Amino acid sequence: MQAGAEDPPVPTLHLHRQDPLQRHGRAHRGGAPPQWQNDHECGDGKTMDYADVSNTFVRLADTHFVQRCPVVPEAAETPEVPPPPAPTLVINEKDMYAVPRLNLIGKGKRRRSCDEEENSEHKAKKQKQDGEGAEPPPDDGIYWQVNIDRFHQHFRDQGIVSAVANRMDQTSSEIVRTMLRMSEVTTSSSAPYTQPLSSNEIFRSLPAGYNIVKQVLDQYLTLLADDPLEFVGKSGDSGGGMYIVNLHKALASLATATLESIVEERFGSRCARIFRLLLRKKHLEQKQVEDFAMIPAKEAKDMLYKMLSENFVSLQEIPKTPDHAPSRTFYLYTVNILSSARMLLHRCYKSVANLIERRQYETKENKRLLEKSQRVEAILASMQATGAEDVQLQEIEEMITAPERQQLENLKRNVNKIDASENQVDETIFVLESFIESTMKKP
Repeated sequence: MQAGAEDPPVPTLHLHRQDPLQRHGRAHRGGAPPQWQNDHECGDGKTMDYADVSNTFVRLADTHFVQRCPVVPEAAETPEVPPPPAPTLVINEKDMYAVPRLNLIGKGKRRRSCDEEENSEHKAKKQKQDGEGAEPPPDDGIYWQVNIDRFHQHFRDQGIVSAVANRMDQTSSEIVRTMLRMSEVTTSSSAPYTQPLSSNEIFRSLPAGYNIVKQVLDQYLTLLADDPLEFVGKSGDSGGGMYIVNLHKALASLATATLESIVEERFGSRCARIFRLLLRKKHLEQKQVEDFAMIPAKEAKDMLYKMLSENFVSLQEIPKTPDHAPSRTFYLYTVNILSSARMLLHRCYKSVANLIERRQYETKENKRLLEKSQRVEAILASMQATGAEDVQLQEIEEMITAPERQQLENLKRNVNKIDASENQVDETIFVLESFIESTMKKP
């Protein structure tokens, strides 16, 4: 299987991967003369208020993107009870996102480039701490970590908002985004739906740029609740109506749309019509598929068997008699979304492995040219720092011939395509994994 040969075009996940050619160039330029290196880093040094950093960190904790690390509980050691081989880490849920108050005044450099400045600063801090006494700071012993589940929840919410925007309009997606933002802290990442929100609460929480009246908001909420995909549901009539976002149903719709797009890309629009028909009707015989899809019998049979061989559809036998005679047995075609999602997830993993191997092969085959390009870039950077003339710089650039430059451009273009393909497959993997996980958690 070739890299990315079986992967459909899916929305790109903008991760902004680092260009390998640029990465190699920066790594080599790090070996430039110390004078150029210090000038470069000292020139980019910026200052930032400690209060700004603290406020930003507090916002990250309030939105649960970072959380405290669990600690070892303090227990009195007794000779009768030996300590456990591995301590059990605990954390109080109330304190998980509580940031201690620190008195931070002044500014600090974002990037320190001079070792002497660092050493003198550390000495000054140490002397100041020694003079203040043995009292520990408020955050002594508190460590923080990234909340991966919260980021997964954020990516899932982004996918839901994008799906609503594509299906309806931008205003509808902004309403759903507001509902998800209001429930992002109060709703766990594995919950089937968000906390009920009244129409009045949603109206007060809408962004200031959306100047829509309350009546228009109610109309949008009614349209969202009546939509067949059921991204938004109504759970009551108090407060102008109580509304929720059906998270598990939204993930199922996203996974189903991914399967539909893959079937259409691999087998054509007619197969996609049959696939959507089976999704809607659940179980159909071959003759029923031909009639409903309005496709000739021979073509419908070939398409069904093609999708059956690729495990996108399944065949269920319902015998009339215990002997399972073919003449007295119903053969019903159906789509098992969970099974198809697992099959597709396995293929996505394989595609990612192929893409990684292809990128490694491309860089290995052009290793000599990459090393030469890095050396030339380092020389150019050093000469520019010393104020070399344009003629000298041009002579250095001509060390790489025109065919070699063309080969470098082709390598860069190929690696960028591989990176973009890997990002697209990553997006599909995230949707399928989230759907499978939410399906397995259903009671």
